[in-house]
Amino acid sequence: MPITSQDVQALVAGRHADPFSVLGLHADAGALFVRAFVPGATAVDVVDPKTARVIVSLSECESGSGVFEARVPRRRKRFSYRLCVTQDGHQWTADDPYRFGPVMGELDEYLLGEGAHRQLWRALGAHVMTHEGAQGVHFAVWAPNAQRVSVVGDFNVWNGCRTPMRRRGATGVWEIFVPDLHVGDVYKYDIIGADGSALPQKADPVGFGAEHPPRTGSVVRDLTGYTWSDHAWLQRRGDLQKTDRPISIYEVHLGSWQRVLDQGHRPKSYAELATDLVGYVKDLGFTHIEMMPVSEFPFDGSWGYQPVGLFAPTVRHGTADEFRALIDACHAADIGVLIDWVPGHFPEDAHGLGRFDGTALYEHADRKEGFHPDWNTLVYNYGRAEVSNYLTANALYWLQEHHIDGLRVDAVASMLYRDYSRKDGEWIPNKDGGRENYEAIAFLQQMNIQAYGEVPGIMTVAEESTAFPKVSAPVDAGGLGFGFKWNMGWMNDTLSYMSEDPVHRKYHHSKMTFGLHYAFSENFVLPLSHDEVVHGKGSILAKMPGQGADQFANLRAYYGFMWGHPGKKLLFMGCEFAQAAEWNHDAQLDWHLLDQPLHKGVQALMRDLNTLYRNAPALYQRDAEQQGFEWVEENASDISVFAWVRHGAAGAAPVLVVSNFTPIAREGFRVGVPEPGRWVERLNTNADVYGGDGRGNFGAVDSDSVAAQGRAHSLNIYLPPLTTLFFELDDKT
Repeated sequence: MPITSQDVQALVAGRHADPFSVLGLHADAGALFVRAFVPGATAVDVVDPKTARVIVSLSECESGSGVFEARVPRRRKRFSYRLCVTQDGHQWTADDPYRFGPVMGELDEYLLGEGAHRQLWRALGAHVMTHEGAQGVHFAVWAPNAQRVSVVGDFNVWNGCRTPMRRRGATGVWEIFVPDLHVGDVYKYDIIGADGSALPQKADPVGFGAEHPPRTGSVVRDLTGYTWSDHAWLQRRGDLQKTDRPISIYEVHLGSWQRVLDQGHRPKSYAELATDLVGYVKDLGFTHIEMMPVSEFPFDGSWGYQPVGLFAPTVRHGTADEFRALIDACHAADIGVLIDWVPGHFPEDAHGLGRFDGTALYEHADRKEGFHPDWNTLVYNYGRAEVSNYLTANALYWLQEHHIDGLRVDAVASMLYRDYSRKDGEWIPNKDGGRENYEAIAFLQQMNIQAYGEVPGIMTVAEESTAFPKVSAPVDAGGLGFGFKWNMGWMNDTLSYMSEDPVHRKYHHSKMTFGLHYAFSENFVLPLSHDEVVHGKGSILAKMPGQGADQFANLRAYYGFMWGHPGKKLLFMGCEFAQAAEWNHDAQLDWHLLDQPLHKGVQALMRDLNTLYRNAPALYQRDAEQQGFEWVEENASDISVFAWVRHGAAGAAPVLVVSNFTPIAREGFRVGVPEPGRWVERLNTNADVYGGDGRGNFGAVDSDSVAAQGRAHSLNIYLPPLTTLFFELDDKT
């Protein structure tokens, strides 16, 4: 039957909800019809794809409509064809997207409908493929309330009327295979919303690439083209990321770590970072790199914490395969990689997820649930199965497709509590009248179950700033299922203590000891992160009291305290050489400071702290066990001295750590030890190579049978001012 005028007008207006029902090849009453929509064409012929012979010429249905059709003579079965188009004196041949059948299978549809597709990115997004003998790109997007969805790009002059997609039943997914498209092509989705209004063109929620900001289009990338060389690392990483292993993390913002000064101060590429960053981190002895968010984001000033392209490694440093090569280089150097992952909120940028199909699709409709006042962002609707599936699959995507070793989950506290940063009357209680966000809790549990279950050897870390219980406990034990949790309380207390003038520290002594009351309630990471060196907080060095050498001595002693304390370690870039200024994301670190001995000394200390940490099992093996820590002196507030012993597994030599946070040397200081023998001074933050005056204990101290701090044996040590000392029992004595 000829196409109806109503169908023609709907196609022309770009509002036909089912274009595949009229366009392409159709059988009707024993005859075959071909229909095509080619606005502006003066002639359209159906040609044989092998011989280019004209099979039938189409006629325009209504003058100027661009809708053409014809009955195919002497044909009874479906056949392949191409369209030969004439327009403005030019002629070209192209495949017709509407001659192709669906790509998505029934299993994909079922899993998408259930919100249970663990490899969501394999079904949705833009995939380069060969389909029914033609090469092109398959597009699929979830927009259940849209009246019409089209894919647009240069191939159809960004006209949403030209390439409307096929709706896949009740799943709310729209798909189309567009022949002759390639890797690197830019595209967006053009959507008619639920109320019939045209929406801003949207980037792909599952796009694997994006244009350089400020442009906002998605870019076709091929996920299948990279050959990994890190099999050996993946096999052993599970043993390297347990609570009984040394984990020392270097947090880095890729855009401002180091820049190419003679090329307009541009950020380094993934390829350059694979050599320069990896070599630097390896030299300093960190076990892991944590990258601030690498998912594509539109605004540099958000540092990546307001992502739009959750599945796209930011193009600021190169392509997805170049990003993978950076991960490969880390693994070749025995360095694990964590990325900051942001499932807590997303920006309202017009091309993003906000009201994606004209409704509150990814977010809550009520802004009391769906809006973050702190960040002016939207909150995901974790109670919607498809949204929870989208985020969980994104976690698996980074772990599986990019071989990421772990996820540090941002702003977990904001997800756990419905009243987070909200005033009375500005939030909606849960079904029991409480403040806990049950849906977010269930999402985080499910994410951790799937991440640990699907990808062996990975780790997840929660940035969680409250006393929410069992963050790092298994889900089957009532926990959230994270592997580790940032110890924000330790960070706040100890930095507050260190900012005090030494003469006043005796009044704040408990800030350095209180953390041990809960240190083993979670698997903790001790973080000195980017959050402590921005927004007017100054640098870590600037928080230290005193001037010149005394300020550096305070910092060195503090780093020693941190590396001797139970918990894994995290340090933000620049802190390892005592950057003096607050972090600026628009410029590189102040590398020139390494020309100054005091800054160079802090860097040397960091290298040696990491070496000691890796080589002294007592400093890490029992991080999560009370039995791994023993106070020797916790009450010497008048002299601001702390001493403790770290114990490892059976056979590991114990390590004594002593910190003096006053500028007064303690000669003949008596400190009890758990075992007699020679205690080797493994590290002294006052060493001259670090910028100190070099005074210490000449390499080792033999114990005396003199009781101290309730122990039968003790050491008589010289405790330099503003210094932390590490002694390890020599197993050869």
